[in-house]
Amino acid sequence: MDRIEACEKKFPQLFGGAKPNAGEGPDPELMQILQRLIFGEISYTGPLDDKMRELITCVVLSAYQCLPQLKSHAAAALNTGVTPLELREAVYGCMPFIGCPKTLNAIGAVNEVFAAKGIALPLEGAERVPESERLAAGRAIQEGIYGTEIRDEFASLPEPFDRELPDVLTGWLFGDFYTRGVLDTKTRELLALVVLEALGAEAQLGAHVRGCLKAGCTAEEIYAALLHALPYTGFPLGANAIRAARQQLDAVACGPRPSKS
Repeated sequence: MDRIEACEKKFPQLFGGAKPNAGEGPDPELMQILQRLIFGEISYTGPLDDKMRELITCVVLSAYQCLPQLKSHAAAALNTGVTPLELREAVYGCMPFIGCPKTLNAIGAVNEVFAAKGIALPLEGAERVPESERLAAGRAIQEGIYGTEIRDEFASLPEPFDRELPDVLTGWLFGDFYTRGVLDTKTRELLALVVLEALGAEAQLGAHVRGCLKAGCTAEEIYAALLHALPYTGFPLGANAIRAARQQLDAVACGPRPSKS
């Protein structure tokens, strides 16, 4: 298939039978460029399925607060087979990266889509760990992927910040979100990666590339996720993220250098 045929096949699958732009609207040429790039080219590159691609799109749009587009892609995610719970968890998981207000805005937009589709709110709960165990449970997940690098990094801060800062990260990201059901750690790590791409947070992105690998992602899945986010982030941020990922992946592929005797 060429890009036009590929777009004409993919677009209705995502958007409930709707056809790609065919000259309508005030900017038909711009929409045609956008649609052929995303739905006729990038959506076919790499091993990710449509469900994962739409989750990626939704978390990037959440990071950017592109709420009208988020609504469209929330509906598209449901059309691909993403469950309401999976979509909710993907957006919830953005909070430690983009902050509380933006996450509330994003989930509010998604909830409007749920309501329009007759999906009763609130959705069923997904909390699996009681408050008394959240920090320990989060630390177990975190250290299984990242070891103690965050705690070690901030150990030189004065008290109580040497403990509080790493504990906030451990409890919030891993204790509050990674311990929940619905999405596995591999999916959560891949979604975290593209949110970091959207934020231009290359230092943290490098760590999460390693986290993705430990959680079971392949290099091809990592590259495909970063590329899929690129039309939404723009080329500079997308290319920078892919460069940062390549450095980590190349380092892992090469392995540690043997010591000289």
